[in-house]
Amino acid sequence: MRVLHTSDWHLGRSFHRESLLAAQGVFVDHLVETVRTERIDVVVVSGDVYDRALPSVDAVELCNQALQRLVAERVRTVLISGNHDSARRLGFGAGLIDAAGVHLRTDPARVGEPVVVDEVAFYGIPYLEPELVRGPWELPARTHTAAIEHAMSLIRADLAHRGPRSVVLAHAFVTGGQASDSERDISVGGVANVPVSVFDGVDYVALGHLHGRQRMSETARYSGSPIAYSFSEADQVKGSWLVDIDGEGRVSAEFAEAPVPRRVGRIRGRLDDLLASADHARYEDHWLQVTLTDPIRPKSAMERLRSRFEHTLSLSFEPEGGVQEAAARPRLAGRPEIEVALDFVREVRGEAADTEETRLLQEAVEACRVKEAMA
Repeated sequence: MRVLHTSDWHLGRSFHRESLLAAQGVFVDHLVETVRTERIDVVVVSGDVYDRALPSVDAVELCNQALQRLVAERVRTVLISGNHDSARRLGFGAGLIDAAGVHLRTDPARVGEPVVVDEVAFYGIPYLEPELVRGPWELPARTHTAAIEHAMSLIRADLAHRGPRSVVLAHAFVTGGQASDSERDISVGGVANVPVSVFDGVDYVALGHLHGRQRMSETARYSGSPIAYSFSEADQVKGSWLVDIDGEGRVSAEFAEAPVPRRVGRIRGRLDDLLASADHARYEDHWLQVTLTDPIRPKSAMERLRSRFEHTLSLSFEPEGGVQEAAARPRLAGRPEIEVALDFVREVRGEAADTEETRLLQEAVEACRVKEAMA
């Protein structure tokens, strides 16, 4: 059997206010062409299909087109919800569209019910918010590890009555994985990391959540996002894993690179040098993050930069020998919400929040996350 492992589409996401829908459409074209040319049997999408719980109409339409085209190729598709998705909205009509070969697995109560394709059992573990499953599952701890361990116990119980071949889809932060700035922190609500050993006993684990392709073990991998969603991903190779599973459950995988409609890059230096240097010609068509190091901030810096690098999206100043602007203004992207809130208190009031205030802020952030997960 040949499986195409992809994840973290984040349909509808923008990049510094620039729409990425066209680039995501290019990826969908590539996905369908890969299914056709590589003779894929099953496509697995390991969460974060959309970028937010209430996706735009255009994002929903692109997802609809992608699934219809996969159905037309007569390939089975298994999807789980991620921490950016609304599990209830994404999972609407799941029982009705199973017959079409599209299998939505967003309900924690169904983790032990596989989609079986040619005697290979595919189990979907959607993103599990510990606070939401702790009660129903009577978890011993309020952590992501406890939640996934219980989910895997249900899967192993079902596997005991089936054949030897199995695939698990999971949306989680596995210990040792390398994060980027574009992933939403999931540490509130319990310890975020889970050891890869919790997935022992299955042939392949198709992971989602981290945006860079990564091999956590020979049989547990992140495919990463199909396109870059932050400048920290500038050096990442994007695409999907082509996974072959033989009759004994042995797995081999190779990476299928996705097209890059527009690359992202980061450059730094003095403004006049950046505008004149031939070394930077390759960045002229990139989405760019530029850091200027001029001792004195140049006038009309963005306008001058865009005269050469028209797709400059982010501009910061770190004057040589001076105080870095980044130090004066804490970075927001990719940071845990509680850290941002505590920095805000310190910035506005001039002193840090005390223990009780910190506890109240943590409860507020967690309540917002739980409410979003239930949306």
